[in-house]
Amino acid sequence: MTKPKKSLSQNFLIDKNISKKIVNQTNAKGNHILEIGPGYGFLTDTILEHNPKKVYLIEKDYNLKKILNKKYKNNNKVNIIGDDIFLTNLSQFKNLIVISNLPYNISSKIILYLFSYKKNINEMIFMIQKEMSLKFDYKLPKMNKYKFLTRVVSSYTRCFDVSSKVFFPKPKVKSAIVKFKFNKGIVDLNKANDFSTKIFKNVRKKIYNNLNTNLDNNLFDKRVNQLNIDELISIYDLF
Repeated sequence: MTKPKKSLSQNFLIDKNISKKIVNQTNAKGNHILEIGPGYGFLTDTILEHNPKKVYLIEKDYNLKKILNKKYKNNNKVNIIGDDIFLTNLSQFKNLIVISNLPYNISSKIILYLFSYKKNINEMIFMIQKEMSLKFDYKLPKMNKYKFLTRVVSSYTRCFDVSSKVFFPKPKVKSAIVKFKFNKGIVDLNKANDFSTKIFKNVRKKIYNNLNTNLDNNLFDKRVNQLNIDELISIYDLF
């Protein structure tokens, strides 16, 4: 096993039971699965045990990519399609399921990027830092852009927490498995991003100041972190 790279936030999953619990959060059988940062293919092997139609891998580490190419060279279900998720066009896919132990240093950036492929992805199951899993949970108080955008595009579940003992090397933070199930409706993501930029620009200001509006609504006299998700969505619907 090569030395994990801190620059790529590499913490490799080494617990078979946890990998099974992760894959069991969805139905991989007969479906197209995308895995970001598969490392040595530990989670990939578990996905393959569920008999998917195809597994697409995106691995940025050149040495690991060589290992994966050698490991799966005779497996026609595995296809390495790219080395950088941000340079990978997923518009060719339909009904994709994403299952990944994401690099923690860019997990939120990857998730927000994948929101733009909502119509190509059915659901996403991720291992992320527990603190970050709370930031996406719109059922919790104190709204932020992650909670808002997650609620606009999907239903979100924090599935279970994960001990640091199941990784090599052991991360210093707690981890959690989360699930995003995209809704079927059409979403104007540009509008949602524009709204979130404006309303969260200054959380100390009252909403009517952030949105620069004269609409008569008692919610506009509050600050955004005083709202619950339903109140925030009701303001968005007026936007």
